[in-house]
Amino acid sequence: MADISRALKIVLDIIQNNVYSIITMRKTFKYRLFPSRKQTKTLEQTIDGCRWLYNHFLEERINAWKTEKKSLSRYDQSNYLKNLKQEHPFLNDIHSQVLQDVSTRLDLAFRAFFRRVKSGDNPGFPRFRGEERYDSFTFPQVGFRLDEFLHLSKIGKVKIKKHRDVEGTKKTCTIWRSPTGKWYTSIACDINRKPIEQPIEPAIGVDMGLESFATFSNGEQIKNPRFFREEEKTLVKVQRKLSAQEKTTKARLNARKVVACVHERIAWKRENFAHQESRKITNRFNTIAVEDLSINDMQKGNFHGINKSIGDAAWRMFLTFLGYKAADAGKRVVKINPAYTSQNCSRCGNRHKLELSDRVFHCPSCGLVLSRDHNAAINILSLGLQGLGVAPGSRLL
Repeated sequence: MADISRALKIVLDIIQNNVYSIITMRKTFKYRLFPSRKQTKTLEQTIDGCRWLYNHFLEERINAWKTEKKSLSRYDQSNYLKNLKQEHPFLNDIHSQVLQDVSTRLDLAFRAFFRRVKSGDNPGFPRFRGEERYDSFTFPQVGFRLDEFLHLSKIGKVKIKKHRDVEGTKKTCTIWRSPTGKWYTSIACDINRKPIEQPIEPAIGVDMGLESFATFSNGEQIKNPRFFREEEKTLVKVQRKLSAQEKTTKARLNARKVVACVHERIAWKRENFAHQESRKITNRFNTIAVEDLSINDMQKGNFHGINKSIGDAAWRMFLTFLGYKAADAGKRVVKINPAYTSQNCSRCGNRHKLELSDRVFHCPSCGLVLSRDHNAAINILSLGLQGLGVAPGSRLL
């Protein structure tokens, strides 16, 4: 009996260790859709129906608070859908869970509004959506299936550009329309993986900038592509043509699509750049130390003269991609407080105040002369390693 008990204990320990070491990640797979004319019409009618329901629910919440001082929940509104379908038969052409998701979206909008109010911000109240401000709907659990086509309940079998297979368990399917009229789907999946413990080395510190997009602690740099600046002249031309067209005319509608195409091209270039560079860094290094940047605060007033350049650099997108790619590969991204990383000497630690225009760091204490961004990257790496318990000076930076 003792041997059996010992064996059972060993088996239970193995099972528990395996279970607790598995993590669940949410990953989204994006595909281009090519619906037929009939399917396109159905998709547009679905979006219009969801937009009408969103505005109706918003009006209900406002009236309930004004008349009864009562806050409606998403459950209250979802439970009323049966009555709404009887009053408005066009809602019967939309999958029930797609309609329920509309109440969830509105509830999230109100939660975000009250959260920003509590934090002291001055947020805008959730507003009614026009045709141009509602362009997607979601199947939250069921109603969709993916093989060589995307099968959507009450819409049909839609042709899809399936350039890669999905992984894990499919959870939600969002259909959305771009401003240029293209259709896409984003399928969110839960993936269970056992993380691979990677050693700390090789490690790198990354300083984000505008003169160069990123500077590494080993002296390497990533050139800033400035996609928006490159397309700015083209954008000015097409926007002038748009302004010259009369409102509510077909010519103005076509001109708007041209402007949207230019913005879409800029966004594609920027996203592709962020994906490629974050993948290169993740493949090379096990530990990546970066600044925990508050980009919204930087754009509010502290860096008023370079807001457009900060937005064009898309640091937040790059850091987001870097974070999930590293987590997926079992590697780590360490965020550190960016305060004084540019002003502290990476050799002796002496703090020397610099203006934003000063691009070279001269240490008056030890005589170190180094690029401002390179010096900051070395400090970022040192702080990141300290956060992981690596003693300063125990490795060659």
